[in-house]
Amino acid sequence: MTDTTPSTEGKKTPGDSYVQSFARGLAVIRSFSAQHPSQTMTEVAQRTGLTRAGARRILHTLHGLGYVDINGRQFRLTAKVLDLGFAYLSSLPLWSLAEPFMESFVQEVQESSSAAVLDDKEIVYVLRVPTKKIMSITLGIGSRLPAYCSSMGRVLLAGLDDASLEQQLASTELLARTPHTLTDRAALREEILRVRQQGWALINEELEEGLISLAAPIRSRSGHVVAAINVSMHKSRQSVEGMQQHILPKLLATARQISERISHSAGF
Repeated sequence: MTDTTPSTEGKKTPGDSYVQSFARGLAVIRSFSAQHPSQTMTEVAQRTGLTRAGARRILHTLHGLGYVDINGRQFRLTAKVLDLGFAYLSSLPLWSLAEPFMESFVQEVQESSSAAVLDDKEIVYVLRVPTKKIMSITLGIGSRLPAYCSSMGRVLLAGLDDASLEQQLASTELLARTPHTLTDRAALREEILRVRQQGWALINEELEEGLISLAAPIRSRSGHVVAAINVSMHKSRQSVEGMQQHILPKLLATARQISERISHSAGF
C-alpha cells in the first residue's frame, strides 16, 4: 500500500473558503497508518508539520469527539473514524448496486474482484468481493494503489479528458514496482489511450511480479467513467491469453450490468 503521510503538495492558504484548522485536523487523522498505528504527540507533529502545541490541541479535540484514544503518551485512532468513510460509501448507491453483480461474477470465475475510484494519482478501493488471497498486499476498502500501474487505475485514467490526463501524466512519479512496470511517459500515454479505445485494461506483472489483472469501466448514464472493477490472478493459475479468452468477456458483461443498473438510479 502507498504511504498516506500528508503531503504539502498543492497546499492552500487560509481564506474565506479554506478552514486551516479543519485541514490540520484531517492531516492528523491521515498521519496514522498501518506503518504508524500508534504515535506520540511529537511523532504526529513531525509527520504533519504542525507544532507540538498544535498537534496537542487537535489530538485532544479528536479524543473529545471519540476519534482518538489515548494510552499514556501514545495516541491511536478509534473505530469511530470509520464513520467518515462510511458516510461516503452510504451517500452513493453505486456500491450496493454493484455488489450483487460482482458476487455473481466472483462465484462464476472463482477469483476475487474489486471496485475502485480515482483519487488524484491513486485508486481507492470502495468494494471488494474476495475468494482467495493472491497478492502480498492486503487489500480492503480504503486501500490505495498507484493509478499508473494498476489495471483499474489505467481504466480510470483513460476515462479522463485529454487535458486532465496530460496533467496526471506530467505530475505522476513513475516508479518501477517490478522489472515489468511501464515507466516511460510516452509509452504509458499510448497504453492509456489504447485502454480508452478498447474499453478495458490488462496489467501483466507491472504492479506485482506474477500478478495479472484485468479491469473494466463502470459508466454513468451520461457515459462518464465513475469507477472500475477488476479481477486478478497469479500467472501460475492462468495465462494472459487465457484471461482474455475466458475471463474478460465475463468481466465486461458484469461492468455493463452494473453500468446499466446505476444508470437508472438517482445521482448518476
